[in-house]
Amino acid sequence: MKQANPMLEKLTEILPAIRANASKAEELRKIPQENVDMLHALGLNRAFLPKAYGGLEISLPEFTECIAALAGACCSTAWAYSLLCTHNHQMAMFSKQAQDEFWGENPDAVASSSIAPFGKYEETEGGIIFTGDMKWSSGVDYADWIIVGLNRMVNDEKVYSFAVIPRSDFTIIDDWYAVGMQGSGTKTASIKGVFVPEHRIQAAKDMMEGRHVGRELYPDSKIYHTPYRPYFACGFAAMSLGVAERMIESYKELTKNRVRAYTGAQVKASIPPILRVAESYQQVAAARAYLEKTWQEHKEYGERHEYPDSYTLAHWRTNQAYAIKMCVQAVNRLWEVMGASNWYQDREAQRLWRESNMTAAHAYTDYDVCAQIIGRELLGLDPDPALL
Repeated sequence: MKQANPMLEKLTEILPAIRANASKAEELRKIPQENVDMLHALGLNRAFLPKAYGGLEISLPEFTECIAALAGACCSTAWAYSLLCTHNHQMAMFSKQAQDEFWGENPDAVASSSIAPFGKYEETEGGIIFTGDMKWSSGVDYADWIIVGLNRMVNDEKVYSFAVIPRSDFTIIDDWYAVGMQGSGTKTASIKGVFVPEHRIQAAKDMMEGRHVGRELYPDSKIYHTPYRPYFACGFAAMSLGVAERMIESYKELTKNRVRAYTGAQVKASIPPILRVAESYQQVAAARAYLEKTWQEHKEYGERHEYPDSYTLAHWRTNQAYAIKMCVQAVNRLWEVMGASNWYQDREAQRLWRESNMTAAHAYTDYDVCAQIIGRELLGLDPDPALL
């Protein structure tokens, strides 16, 4: 029996208002302030905030259920806001000093990110000097901090790491002109010669394998003794699922009273629409079941303070991308026959179609990459370092 989700119950009440703002989000090319205020008022931004700072520490299944529902109303809002939330989970793995700087004066502080290691750095006493125009930083307009990726040389070895930088140390380049997810505000953060102290730098591998410096801070937590990446990326598949579920509802609503323009025939009475909605419905239902099982596994591992082996990590990593593939196929199957009138820019269906396909465009959700990751694992081959 499914457990109650109080956060989802509260969220459901504001979804009509979020949906009504979807066009506004696209016009602004960022989340409307009203949406941020409503979501903050629910406390969703504190989902993964440590209880020590006033957070909720809710489970991953509870959170993803909320993000799926939010995406059905406005995927742009869900995309940016979910990342602002999940970065709190990542920050809880940093040092106490870093966390106090981050949340000490403002427990509602959140971070955006740009984790592809495109920036440059110089070693200096007590840390590094970082420079870079860091692209793809969703929700950066509402971020108090940014988490950036870098390849740091440690003992002649390249170590993929994260550095945390305050809002005062970067500027935003307003360059997000996209066809899909227009309202996510995925802009570029420009960072020029900023000092990042050592306590705000951490190796990604340590955060995947339980060696992060913050591990002992929350011995009773059920969500921080787990790899950071599944939490960071959980929203991508949840959003694709939410969009696909909403697309099915939209298709049903549109088809119910639709007639052929030239013949007057009822569309819903013909065989092709019946077959298409049936297959898409089954495909999306299968994707939800697959994802819910995976998210439940994340939760159970965290509760046991158990870190997964390489197979389980590859399994989790690629489940998400395969579920997204199914959701996109389901959406595209319906979109193909929804008629020319739905190509108007103010129609929900074409926005859902664009958003759905955008969920499969992230580097982490590329199924061509994911299939190689799980295929190599299944055949006992060493991981390919060229694959993310």
